[in-house]
Amino acid sequence: MEAPNGQLILIPTPLGDNNAEEVLPAYNFLKIKQLRIFVVEELRTARRFLRKIDATFPIDESTFYVLNEHTANTIDTAEIINILLSGKDVGLLTEAGLPCIADPGNILVMAAQNKNIKILPLVGPSSLMMALMSSGFCGQNFAFHGYLPTDKYELTEKIKMMESSISRYGQTQIFIETPYRNAQLCEKLIQTCKPNTLLCIACNISLPNQFIKTQTITKWKTYSFSSLHKKPAVFILGV
Repeated sequence: MEAPNGQLILIPTPLGDNNAEEVLPAYNFLKIKQLRIFVVEELRTARRFLRKIDATFPIDESTFYVLNEHTANTIDTAEIINILLSGKDVGLLTEAGLPCIADPGNILVMAAQNKNIKILPLVGPSSLMMALMSSGFCGQNFAFHGYLPTDKYELTEKIKMMESSISRYGQTQIFIETPYRNAQLCEKLIQTCKPNTLLCIACNISLPNQFIKTQTITKWKTYSFSSLHKKPAVFILGV
């Protein structure tokens, strides 16, 4: 009888430096400790995460493949798929939050889907969903735009388009930014959006210094956005 394929296990990680036990169920740790082959977004943080959940984790006996924005076009997914087809499980480990959300892990997942390999998504934190559920906005009709354009004109047009979708369709608009550009994005939102448009800023979600606030653009004009510098944040426009 032919041996069964391995599973591609999607591994969430904490959103910050808080203890993994605070945001991940015990079942995750059991599955992770059984793995020796990982596809990771960043090697150093992946190793640190594994050592945090198990100080004796055999890092040197494990194999790591790096899949991120820099390697997405060069990684040999066929090699990883062959490992799965041989019956070995592989863990897909994200940098923070859920795998394949705002990172290129979906490349490997699609390759596994095409080979009928079982996908096992583990439960974990999603900054996007946690921000949405805390915003007060509609959670039945929303769009996630990822990172917005860096070109100033394109960014302005994108913000206007999102604001239009709110008024026309009642659709909540979710997006993110590179943390060191948070303040610039907020200033552009204030310049572009209508005074009564509501903006939620959710920063350092699940951490002790978490900040989540929804208010009008007019009220945000008095806020010092320098406090958001280099802090992971989710931005939401809605009604």
